Amino acid sequence: MASRSHRRAPRRRHPLLISAVAVAAVAAVVSLVLVLRPGDGAGSGPGPATAAAAPRALVPAQTSGTATPTATGTRPEPLPSSPSASASPSPTASPTTTPTADTSSARSEAADGGRPAPATAPQAGRIRPGTTYRGVATHYDAGDGNGACSFGPSDDLMIAAMNTTDYASAQACGAHVLVRAANGATVTVLITNECPLPCAPGQLDLSRQAFAKLADPVTGRIAVTWSLLSPSTSEPLSIRYKTGSSRYWCGIQALGHRNPLARLEVRAGAGWRALPRTGYNYFLSEQGAGCGGSLRLTDIYGERLVIDGMALRPDVVQRTGVQFARH
Repeated sequence: MASRSHRRAPRRRHPLLISAVAVAAVAAVVSLVLVLRPGDGAGSGPGPATAAAAPRALVPAQTSGTATPTATGTRPEPLPSSPSASASPSPTASPTTTPTADTSSARSEAADGGRPAPATAPQAGRIRPGTTYRGVATHYDAGDGNGACSFGPSDDLMIAAMNTTDYASAQACGAHVLVRAANGATVTVLITNECPLPCAPGQLDLSRQAFAKLADPVTGRIAVTWSLLSPSTSEPLSIRYKTGSSRYWCGIQALGHRNPLARLEVRAGAGWRALPRTGYNYFLSEQGAGCGGSLRLTDIYGERLVIDGMALRPDVVQRTGVQFARH
């Protein structure tokens, strides 16, 4: 019993009272032994904190999450209800990477039909698809249709010369251009030539025959707008090696491509090597790399065509059987 603030004077205890207390203490000890005897079930009061026989609360089995040991047993860690920035995705949860243009360069067919354009398509020169340009149209005597692009004579004189700025060292060669006059008249021309200064940026020098589709040639000069066109055609493109080409040096030209050409490459070991383009529209391999081997052509929309087995036959137009897609 806790002590009091002020103790009373000690009293003399009666012998009978001491005997009664001793008997009661013995009875209490006997009762406690019977209550705690193993096999008779848990007592009604709490046991010692270190008693091994005390039952543990059962934890439900978890199909997900990590079980963490604790002082009172095993409990599951809570799982996030949705993925978060700190959660590490399963290796199989990543989407399969769609093969890109790198896989098309490994194809070994004689003529590869090409691939859809990548997200970032290469461009050829200053002219861009889907853009309308303003300028003026003039006209010249196109003769047999040959010009700076070195395509050679042609019976179709719906052609034009591009101003030097937009010609961009032959990068405009082979482009199909839709030209529109202020009166609403239109004509589609093929860029086969270069119009030197004083032709200004945006200016087109049309053949006399093409200019006549827009206005009377006597007018001489009219305001126009123009844009790239991806025409309908059933003809495949062709390849021509320049006169004097050999396995030690060659010039390569693409003819009849539906869309402007951004790049021409030759097979170099396990990869491809881009050839420089001249102002007269040939791609040169001055050390002979790839002359007579596989070619890969890329248009301004990023589509690629692979051509294998093209014979090295100088000044001969060789059809390939493939063509760029229409846009």
